[in-house]
Amino acid sequence: MKKKIATIRDVAAAAGVSTATVSKFVNGAQRFSPAVETTLRAVIKDLGYVSNPLAQSMITGRTKSIGLSVLDISNPHFASIVKGANRISEQHGYTLLLGNTGENPQRERPLLEALSRRVDGLIIFSRMPEAEMEWMLQLQKPLVFFGRLTQMHLPRVASDDHRGGYMVAQHLQALGHKKMAYLGFSKSRRNDERLEGIRECLDARSLPVAVYDTDMPSSMEGERMCSTIMLGPDRPDALICYNDLLALGFMKEAQTLGFRLPTDISVAGFDNIEFGRYTYPPLTTVDLQSEQMGVSAAEKLLAIIDGKATDDITTIEPRLIVRASTVNRA
Repeated sequence: MKKKIATIRDVAAAAGVSTATVSKFVNGAQRFSPAVETTLRAVIKDLGYVSNPLAQSMITGRTKSIGLSVLDISNPHFASIVKGANRISEQHGYTLLLGNTGENPQRERPLLEALSRRVDGLIIFSRMPEAEMEWMLQLQKPLVFFGRLTQMHLPRVASDDHRGGYMVAQHLQALGHKKMAYLGFSKSRRNDERLEGIRECLDARSLPVAVYDTDMPSSMEGERMCSTIMLGPDRPDALICYNDLLALGFMKEAQTLGFRLPTDISVAGFDNIEFGRYTYPPLTTVDLQSEQMGVSAAEKLLAIIDGKATDDITTIEPRLIVRASTVNRA
């Protein structure tokens, strides 16, 4: 015979209290005397009572869920961000609901509007031009944004991409490289910051940088652009890529074309994804601490939801990870 599922009325009757008392105790809306709380815990455990999340949200006005919109979940950089945000969500008793726009700005608004109806707040990555983002404020949910904003005032978490670009360019210059190139992704706000850092470093040393652009920040695009860069009339001796996926695709195709890495060209990326450690040669990269970005964003959003004070901007400092894909030419 199937066991009857315990209800809030069953708990109230067994504990000798009202259903309102049980509801307030379960939802954390009110504290009671130690004796009452001890009795309630024992009865709830004995009966195997589990509160109804939907009913709970109707009482408290909260779903105990937060939303995270990422640009491409197949990119390990974003997967690490999800991992960090999910860990903090679980620690605070929240469920993380994930949305993936697949690098398609047209999908962002309908996805976020749908997600906003199911969560207490949102963490957002966006490729949408900032001038077209005002509608996000109409979602009437706490928001935390990833990256740089110049017009809207939203709490945000950002990596110091300018510093990261400067660091990797300085590393290559110190190794004796004179002809550097940057394989970028101009649709990203972060692309300009990285390129600005690279140029600031190289301009101070009167060194040029050739700039190439891609349609997607993917390994396939890195492969596709390789012949343009390596078989052109002015081949660079070092290449900085917008992210590690572009760098890994480029490296694979360069070796297919018969070039030796890093003897013929040094290569570096951004993100420090796990795969970069296991390529040949292992990839030099700027570690943006992706998982920590997710942690910081979730902590900031939950603080806002709880009405606690939090800094408007949290900046994650980059770290240069030097591996064998860059070589000394001095």
